[in-house]
Amino acid sequence: MERRMKVLMLNGSPRENGNIALAFKEMEKVFEENNFEYENILLGRKDIRGCIACEKCRENGKCVFDDIVNEIAIKFEEADGIVIGAPVYYGSANGTLMSALQRLFYSSHFDKSMKVGASVVSARRSGCTATFDELNKFFTLSNMPIVSSQYWNNIYGWEPGEAEVDYEGRQVMRMLAKNMVFLINSIALGKEKFGIPNLDEERVWTNFTR
Repeated sequence: MERRMKVLMLNGSPRENGNIALAFKEMEKVFEENNFEYENILLGRKDIRGCIACEKCRENGKCVFDDIVNEIAIKFEEADGIVIGAPVYYGSANGTLMSALQRLFYSSHFDKSMKVGASVVSARRSGCTATFDELNKFFTLSNMPIVSSQYWNNIYGWEPGEAEVDYEGRQVMRMLAKNMVFLINSIALGKEKFGIPNLDEERVWTNFTR
């Protein structure tokens, strides 16, 4: 039996039925139509502390703070793609989500190459594109292709559910999911035929002070 593709969806909002959840539901419809597995995890109300640069993850293979971040790391390794959703707080992703992502990407040492990444952002008015850029940086340092849509992956609303009337934003989410399905499937075929690109040389690390 052919393996179903898996997408991990991380909702950084503290609102269970907020506008990020609404955006995710638009994407989930497309995943279901294409027989994709998906798991939606709400992070915004979790007690997640930030990274303290202790470097214990290099010894243990996981973060020293054994909370939901380590649980997500296992799911992330198994997934073919990841969607990260954030509300805008002061022109940035909310702090709980950023603490989770910084620890997740730093402490998990499995190869993330060619896992597909997508960012989704909601706001009342401004800050979407800055937050969108902020989230995409996690993908670009991990050899992860970024999924785009027909516009930036933004949806607008203040109170929970207000994004229901952002018809363009909802369509952007559906197109984003369609592109994600296509890219994940295409990469799977490419892996069969060509494999994953490898850096056939030793990794170079340069500090500006030496």
